Amino acid sequence: MITYDPKELKTSHLHSILLHSVAPRPIAFASTIDKDGNPNLSPFSFFNCFGSHPPILIFSPARRVRDNTIKHTLENVYDTNEVVINVVNYAIVQQASLASVEYPKGVNEFIKAGFTPLESVKVKPYRVKESPVQMECKVKQVIETGQEGGAGNLIICEVVLIHVNENVMDETGHIDQQKIDLVARMGGDWYCRASGNALFKVEKPNLKIGIGIDAIPASIRNSHILTGNNLGALGNVESLPSQEEIEAFKKEQIIKNILEDKSYDAERKETEIHLLAKNFIDNGNVKDGWKALLAIND
Repeated sequence: MITYDPKELKTSHLHSILLHSVAPRPIAFASTIDKDGNPNLSPFSFFNCFGSHPPILIFSPARRVRDNTIKHTLENVYDTNEVVINVVNYAIVQQASLASVEYPKGVNEFIKAGFTPLESVKVKPYRVKESPVQMECKVKQVIETGQEGGAGNLIICEVVLIHVNENVMDETGHIDQQKIDLVARMGGDWYCRASGNALFKVEKPNLKIGIGIDAIPASIRNSHILTGNNLGALGNVESLPSQEEIEAFKKEQIIKNILEDKSYDAERKETEIHLLAKNFIDNGNVKDGWKALLAIND
């Protein structure tokens, strides 16, 4: 493993390491307006949500590394203390990238990138009609992290109004993660698309208390078949299957074939059981994975 001291690296090299490793990053497509009423539109991937009561978003237009200048978005925020943060999905990613071109001050990126401006309700900057979610924000604070090229400027925003396109919502009135089809920034020219097979679920522990990996029997915990992810899923259950559930499971053909095969020695039998359990777990059926593993340890 290579170890770097940030103070000994060129800023451009450090910037590359950070952006290629702290990823994927959501994109704040920030719409601002200057004191003369000129619109500006630019994407920023130093961005995230930092609370819901009040709803707080933070994004950071960093100082340019090459000449230590600040971006028009930051200048406009200092002038007006308002911004609209639009989200970027796959349908508009190329246009959003085009809006990141460093046009001279006063050039309208809505026009350059082919976006439709919509009047906001509570703030002056325009919304991007093509964005599936548009958040009108009041800027509460700007924190400058430094004065050198590459330093961040944390723009802390409170969301005062949210607009969501009905086409990305499900029947319960919530945003459908597949329909919204968001994109995120990686390092360099790379993006990723958050839809289709790229999406997967990990059950959140929330209020339930998982038994933990340390509570898994050593013969399972030290398996050469099960991965760390598999063990994490096993350790996230609140309780193990009952003896009755295990006995009922042992009568199913898929496990009987392994348990009753006379050609298997103990090691082969354990391997086959662990492969079966892994298949269950990888397909989201952790309970049957546990039943299989406990059937051989019973």
